[in-house]
Amino acid sequence: MEQDLLSWQERGHLWLRLAIRALLLVLALLLLRWVGLPLLSLLSPFVLALIVAWILNPAVRGLHRRTGLPRGALTLLLLLLAVTIVGGVLFGVGYVAVAEVQSLWGNRQTVLEGITGGVATAWDNVGKLLEPVAQVIPLPQEFLTAGEGITGILGNWLSSLDIGGWLSAAAEQAPSMVSNISAFAVATVVFLMASYFITADYPRLRMQFTDRFPATARDFFRSVREICMSAFGGYLKSQLLLSLGVFMILTVGFMVIGNPYGLLLAFGLAVLDFIPIVGAGTVMLPWAVIDVILGKFSEAIGLMVIWGIIVLFRRVAEPKVLGNQTGLSPILSLVGIYLGMQAGGVAGMILGPLLLLVCINLTKLGIFQPVMNDIQMAAKDIAAILRTGRKPSGPDPKG
Repeated sequence: MEQDLLSWQERGHLWLRLAIRALLLVLALLLLRWVGLPLLSLLSPFVLALIVAWILNPAVRGLHRRTGLPRGALTLLLLLLAVTIVGGVLFGVGYVAVAEVQSLWGNRQTVLEGITGGVATAWDNVGKLLEPVAQVIPLPQEFLTAGEGITGILGNWLSSLDIGGWLSAAAEQAPSMVSNISAFAVATVVFLMASYFITADYPRLRMQFTDRFPATARDFFRSVREICMSAFGGYLKSQLLLSLGVFMILTVGFMVIGNPYGLLLAFGLAVLDFIPIVGAGTVMLPWAVIDVILGKFSEAIGLMVIWGIIVLFRRVAEPKVLGNQTGLSPILSLVGIYLGMQAGGVAGMILGPLLLLVCINLTKLGIFQPVMNDIQMAAKDIAAILRTGRKPSGPDPKG
């Protein structure tokens, strides 16, 4: 393995390159953390407007070719249509959601008492189910009295909820909420105006930006963009469509079984279903088990039917909608979810596998190949030194 040994000069150049690349990586992460993210938050209306322009540009371009109408008029028409549709949907959903929240608030005492009574009833039913087992295997007294303790703790916690204090705190935050609403309204107006200007002038702006780079750089950035769009655009779009389908199934299902808060529950479970691995079943299955213990067999069957329809929908629709967008093995997806959760919570769980997918595809593109070559060279050099016990060839730096 002597051929793997490096001279002192080669080793110095190698470790200098690795040190510079590590320093650049640390600087890039620090810039992203302390400059990139705040700048992205500051310019969020324009970033969202650029995304909208990228989405609307194919439709505007196609209509412009077919009708010959100016891009500005077509952009204005499509934006008005999109705002009308989205606004109408949000208004309808918001109206129903507010009505359900008001109903939940009006029945809060009944709901709290129902939760406490339901836990007590469920524990009693569990005790009845375990009676045959207790006759054969005596259960500890602590286990038998645990239910009463849990019920008492839950009842005390629910009764100690300071709802009035919450309302007072919300009232104190009202001025800042009004200020935030005003800022949101201004940001919305800026977003709509920026969406119009960028979409109407999209071809010229894109040409001015791309012409500043040489042809090789444009090809490189085009490949990177395709990889990022395949991961973020394709995967997120497909998951949003699937979650929307799950939301519709849950809404209709809860309406059929007569749940008075179906829209709120459907929205919450759809958000859970969007998170990888978690899914709506993490709530619906325990819910159905509790209903069985409480003797609510019809509701439990309804929940299982709804969950079965969701599973069937995902099994049928996911391959067609998602396709091969991820390309990640289950273990790599799990690694990305865990690392993302540790770094960014729920949002990190969603973005973690996507970022991992982007890194893998960029590696296939060859971006990290020089770094990998240097790491392999350093590993071979260290292994050769450990095996032979010789000093590296070349002049001794000590003279």
